[in-house]
Amino acid sequence: MTPLFLRFAARELRSGVKGFRIFLACLAVGVAAIAAASSTAEAFRQGLASQAREILGGDLSVSLRQRRFEPAERADLARMGRVTYAVASPAMAQAPSGDRRLVELRGVDGAYPLAGAVTISGAKSLAEALSVRDGVWGAVVEQGVLDRLHLKLGDRFLVGNVSVRANAILEQEPDRLSRGFAIGPRVLTRPGALEQGGFLIPGLPFGETVRIALRPQYPLALAKTDLQRELKGVSRVRDRNDAAPGISRMIDQLEYFLGFIGLASLVAGGLGVFGAVSAYVDSRKPAIATLKALGAESGLVRDTYLAQIGLLALLGVTIGVVVGGATPLAMGAAFQGQLPVPALFAIYPLPLIKAGAFGLLSAAAFSLAPLARARTTPPASLYRSDLTGRLGFGPEMIGALLCAGGLAALAIVTAPTPLAAGLMIGGVAVAFALLWAFGLGAASLAGRLRGGTRGAMRIALANLAGPHSAARTAAPAIGLGVALLAAVVLIQSSLLRQISVVAPQTAPAMIFAGIPGDRVPEFDAEIARGLGHTPTADTYLRAPLLSGRIIAVRGRPVVTAKLGAEGRWAFDNDISLSALGPEPPNPGIIEGHWWPANYAGPPLVAIAEDPARAAKVRLGDTITISILGRDIVAKVAVIRRVDLGAFGASFPLVLTPKTLEGAQPVQVAIAKASKAEEARVTQGLGAKFPEVTVISVRDQLDAATDLFDRVALAVRGAAAVALVAALLVLAGAIAARAQQRTREAAILKVLGASRLQVLSAYVLEYGLVGLIAGAAGVGLGYLAAWPVVVRVFEAKWAVDWAEMALLLGGASAIAGVGGVLASFQALSKRPAPALRSE
Repeated sequence: MTPLFLRFAARELRSGVKGFRIFLACLAVGVAAIAAASSTAEAFRQGLASQAREILGGDLSVSLRQRRFEPAERADLARMGRVTYAVASPAMAQAPSGDRRLVELRGVDGAYPLAGAVTISGAKSLAEALSVRDGVWGAVVEQGVLDRLHLKLGDRFLVGNVSVRANAILEQEPDRLSRGFAIGPRVLTRPGALEQGGFLIPGLPFGETVRIALRPQYPLALAKTDLQRELKGVSRVRDRNDAAPGISRMIDQLEYFLGFIGLASLVAGGLGVFGAVSAYVDSRKPAIATLKALGAESGLVRDTYLAQIGLLALLGVTIGVVVGGATPLAMGAAFQGQLPVPALFAIYPLPLIKAGAFGLLSAAAFSLAPLARARTTPPASLYRSDLTGRLGFGPEMIGALLCAGGLAALAIVTAPTPLAAGLMIGGVAVAFALLWAFGLGAASLAGRLRGGTRGAMRIALANLAGPHSAARTAAPAIGLGVALLAAVVLIQSSLLRQISVVAPQTAPAMIFAGIPGDRVPEFDAEIARGLGHTPTADTYLRAPLLSGRIIAVRGRPVVTAKLGAEGRWAFDNDISLSALGPEPPNPGIIEGHWWPANYAGPPLVAIAEDPARAAKVRLGDTITISILGRDIVAKVAVIRRVDLGAFGASFPLVLTPKTLEGAQPVQVAIAKASKAEEARVTQGLGAKFPEVTVISVRDQLDAATDLFDRVALAVRGAAAVALVAALLVLAGAIAARAQQRTREAAILKVLGASRLQVLSAYVLEYGLVGLIAGAAGVGLGYLAAWPVVVRVFEAKWAVDWAEMALLLGGASAIAGVGGVLASFQALSKRPAPALRSE
């Protein structure tokens, strides 16, 4: 037999969902945002997993830096299965016209690729394109090489001092994602071309990677263990389950950030849910009073309306899940061929279940309080239209608090970093509480100020101070939406300014790598000739470049498991180091003093802050560094902060010059230059120093700016979802007071107010709500963005005041439009019928 409360609920739902459209929309928007973010992330994860072997280029890969695999190592690797070797180095490509371009030169053997396929155009096969003809190495190049050097297929050009011919255009490599960021377009050729050009000399910035397709019945885990045991000290060992770790982490973080915005939308829309349920229960006061007068228990009343709310919540969540699940499918159909990461767009149950759980918990957290008030209000009060039952810690409030806690717990459990998730959830909760208090304060202030005003402004302030003030109901939601959008805009504007304005002023314009150690004076002279003047220490810095590994601290071998996570990278692998006499520009000294320029005593070292903190290194301690097969014990004289984006010696370790005396390593240099000077220097080095790699920092910053702009646009769009939820709350607040507004407008007209006065009063009222919420939101966005920019990214704080003014004005204008709609609705009825209606 159907329970009585369900029968009552079914009868009341026969009239449809009128009055619950805002309720449904608030839930659907937030759930759809979470479902879309999670489903899209899962599509990318599944795409990566389905092509993991192709992305890695085999089952296992091993990478070395600044050296090649020894014959004995190659023999051990060959026993594991089929292998292919590839070497890569930055290099300068030069056209016959003299145009030069930094490229990533990559040499692959005949077995490449072991998994997947290389897509090219202009040649029948990769082997044909890379074949040597007339003593010239064949090459497959990206379109960017042809465009920048003004070449066409079949043309010859130099890479370093090696002549190659562009035989085909490189469209896709199966293992591109696993190799990460490239500093220039790729030129694919055979390893012999790099050997001939002198790119593979120990100490130069090249690397070699072997990819292995394991023989059948060789377990992956066992093979990886064997590999790590046989090849001790290798730079990097990865398997197909870890094909693109950087991209996987980025997907996790982006999913959580976009999902968090969806969750914030649910919280902002929670006021809409609260208002819709309150308005609905308020409209059912006579029915509730009658049921109670006829002896219905409070629990029956609560359960009747709880069942209705629950069914409608399921409907709203279902709409959100359907929209959120369909969004990635539509995106995949539109952009499948243009995505840089493989994706399998489909319906994935787990992301949708998670989004649905968020929606139901949010609905319960914001719906139970109005039901508690209806349950605890006596029948006499209900007949008097007085729905003011006191909220105690009854079952409804306990349930609401539990659901709110469950909402926060679910967000933390499903986040990639629980600590960051906890901070973000706490931040939203605090922001919401502050916005609520701000709204109450604004309502109280409006009550005090109305005595000194007249006309439309007096009516507007009186409404703001009233018990159903939009400053209390809609302002917190609008403020939260504005705060999220303001935080995103402020972070974006500061970081974009750091990339496009601050970095070009503080960073070098050019980086030179692979300078022959025995031709340093000649190189310096060529730089001076290109710049047109003798550079100073503030505009040109050159230093030897070696790599080494810290193997002991205070005479004890390094145990990486006991090191701090933040600086462990300096002990896991070989790191770059240099030797300098005079104190360099921007030394970043935290502790200690730089040695004299003519220092000739025992080895001293300046160590970067992160490695020092990780190993608890202090001034006066000794560290042992293995360099070119020689162990050097150096005393720590300086602990410094290394700023990779500034003009200075950005090496983790800097030794005194005498330590490396006689080694004649290759050198690196940085220089500040105008665009014209950069072009002259690049052109001039082409003839005398073709082996020197010239990296244009300006080009890299332009590429970073373009990428940042695209990502920021997507994040802004996601943040705007919270503002949409806030507008729904505003619409709900207007709808909830529609009948009261109609009666109020009728009374004002009877008392002699014109339509323009009524319209002005409502526009002023809601415009002030938008202004109040916008100001509070911009302030909270400022407080949230500042530590992210300054503490996390260590960038300079910059406020885009024009954007902030636009946000503030937009919030006020949109709320003012809401006032116009409210006035049109209130003025649409004649006074007599409006006053006769209850």
